[in-house]
Amino acid sequence: MLQTSSLLQAAAEAAAGQHHPTGALYVVATPIGNIADITLRALHVLAMVDAIACEDTRHSASLLRRLGIEKPLFPLHEHNERVASAAVLERLARGERVAYVSDAGTPAISDPGAELVAAVRAAGYRAVPIPGPSSVVAALSVSGDVQGSDFTFAGFLPTRGRDREAALERLAASPVRTVLFEAPHRILALADALARHCGDRPVTVCRELTKQFETVTTLGAHELPRWFAADETRLRGEFVVVLHAAASTIAAATSTLALDSASETALRTLLGALPLKQAVALAANLTHAPRNRLYARALELRREIGEVNVPPIAATQTKRTDGA
Repeated sequence: MLQTSSLLQAAAEAAAGQHHPTGALYVVATPIGNIADITLRALHVLAMVDAIACEDTRHSASLLRRLGIEKPLFPLHEHNERVASAAVLERLARGERVAYVSDAGTPAISDPGAELVAAVRAAGYRAVPIPGPSSVVAALSVSGDVQGSDFTFAGFLPTRGRDREAALERLAASPVRTVLFEAPHRILALADALARHCGDRPVTVCRELTKQFETVTTLGAHELPRWFAADETRLRGEFVVVLHAAASTIAAATSTLALDSASETALRTLLGALPLKQAVALAANLTHAPRNRLYARALELRREIGEVNVPPIAATQTKRTDGA
């Protein structure tokens, strides 16, 4: 059981310096499976607001009880979002603070909330993001796609027929890494489809993220059906799937990697004496060559000598978030 009184006190102290205006909507991210992922600011805001709109009041009531928070709750989900948004606007007009939480993760990404935020902002009120857990960002962070600086979030694909096949064809044709959601009863069908459309393109399968039986595996798309068939427990849970950048993207990224002779010599020399990250940083300082080009070339050199598992450096990644 959580020590809720001390936890809420710590949250209040941590968030004390932040202004939280009245008459505002607070879009609050909640854990995607592990309650320990709740942020101190989210705790403070949920304890401070006058009411909380929820995708599912029963689910949120259970979470709030564990956190030691009691607040008026009312439903706001995909079937009543427009009507419930009007009720939120009425509360904001009275100067209340209202929070919105979906069942898990960051609202308005795959869950309801976007229409609510649009209505609140159109009415002239503030929508304040309270960032936190996101299965999209969590999956991207452990996918290990060093070539990807951009991504597309596709969410759940159409479930059947021509629409699903067309979506898969678009997915396979796009060189950009793509994040998908899939339900347990359709994960085998998705695995078969990716194997058929994407060949040996790398795929990272994330199952039960942040939970006790979390699994993260990267393999070629053509290997997915066999991997799932090898262990029936792999079919259980919630799935986030990252389709890595296509070979055409990697080829385009590496086609301009040629360095001038001085930079190449410096990089080779430094790699012989230093870890990759330090070698690239020092080579960039000495030669003024682009760091991303030096890094990509360093990866090539390391692969040539068999050191494939080299961690990427932050300077070569374009950080993206889901807006939380």
